[in-house]
This record gives sequence, C-alpha cells and structure tokens, in this order.
Amino acid sequence: MTQSSLNDLREAVLDANLELQRRGLVLYTFGNASGIDREQGLVAIKPSGVPYDRMKASDMVIVDLDGKIVEGTLNPSSDVATHLLLYKEFPSIGGVVHTHSEFATSWAQAGKPIPCYGTTHADYFRGDVPVTHSLTDEQIESEYELNTGKVIVERFRNLDPAATPGVLVAGHAPFTWGKSAADAAYNAVVLEYIARLAYRTQGINSNTAEVSAALLRKHYERKHGPKATYGQG
Repeated sequence: MTQSSLNDLREAVLDANLELQRRGLVLYTFGNASGIDREQGLVAIKPSGVPYDRMKASDMVIVDLDGKIVEGTLNPSSDVATHLLLYKEFPSIGGVVHTHSEFATSWAQAGKPIPCYGTTHADYFRGDVPVTHSLTDEQIESEYELNTGKVIVERFRNLDPAATPGVLVAGHAPFTWGKSAADAAYNAVVLEYIARLAYRTQGINSNTAEVSAALLRKHYERKHGPKATYGQG
C-alpha cells in the first residue's frame, strides 16, 4: 500500500465519520467509522475519544487485521476489535460504522428487531433488521469488544450481510456496514430513519402487519437485484 493510498483511505474514513455528525447520528465523541484496504489487509479507524470537530485525516489510526497499530500516534477506537472481526467474517464489506443514534439504539435497548413495515425499509434491508442475543456476563468481562463482534457474526449465520447491511446489538446499539466507509455511513443514516418510521408506525397502529413478501422482494430487488432498474445504470 502506497502512502498515497493510505492517505486516500484516511480521507475516506474521516469523511464517513463526519457524515455521522452531519446527519445527527452521534453526540460528542460517540460512534466510529472505519474502512479497509483488502489488498493490504489494513484498516483505518477513528481514534478513541477525539471530538469530531477536531478530527483530521491524519488522526485516523491504521491497524492490521490483528489490531496492531501500523501508523498513527493516537489510540484506535475502543470498538476496533468488533470492526476487525466483521472484516474477517464478512469478506465482501469495505466499511463499518457504529453509532448510538436515538431510534435504532432504542430498538437495540429493547432487544427487538425492527419490523419491515413498508417499502422504505424494503429498499435497503431485505427483511427485519435483526437483533443479537445479549452478551453473557463472561463475554462482557473478557474480550467484550471481540465478543460483541462474535454475537453479530452468530446472528448472521443464516443471513446475507450484503442484503442486511446492519444489526442491533442487544442492550447496546447498531452497527452497519457496506462496500466502503461511505456506504456504511449511508446505511447507518438509513437505519436510523427506518427505525424512527417503525417506532412511529407502531405508535399509530400497534397491530400493523409487516409488508408482504412480494412487495419486500419487489422493492429490494428493484434496487439491489441482478435486474435492478433503480438509478441510471
């Protein structure tokens, strides 16, 4: 990896982090975004505890897939072990985002998946947004961040992370991912929006049925299927 490509990765990850702030998904130093260069196996991630309005691209910490710092003078995000495990287990992803956004986090704290009530949701997630099981006391006390990643991976044992680009960690908050750091941030914004819609839908009618399988499939595949028609091609 050349220094130029490292700098490009840092810039992309900085912008993904700042997008979270621009969209109101983070407070103070909450949350983090990362991106990976698959060829070199290096990850750029937000430094721990640094305010968004003071961050520079040069502050992004470069680590290898074992978590060793390759470049940078700051400590990486405390969630780095979760990010790294997701990169290892989901080889198609290029970026990971973690927020404590209000509505998605509310669903996570309730330990409830977000039902797919309509086409807005179906455009981005092929079904409910899943929730993990709660971590055990032992998982919390030892290697907490790594175990957070493990419960996510376990929840996706029979799910496609490309079709479901995010998850709620029970009692914690959401993680999203995508083809790049920018894509992961985009999915975090969408997740927060559909979490808010679902909350309000239940408030209007607690007996609302989930969208039909046919409509779910139609809307998801219209954007993401092999014969997608959305956009300019």
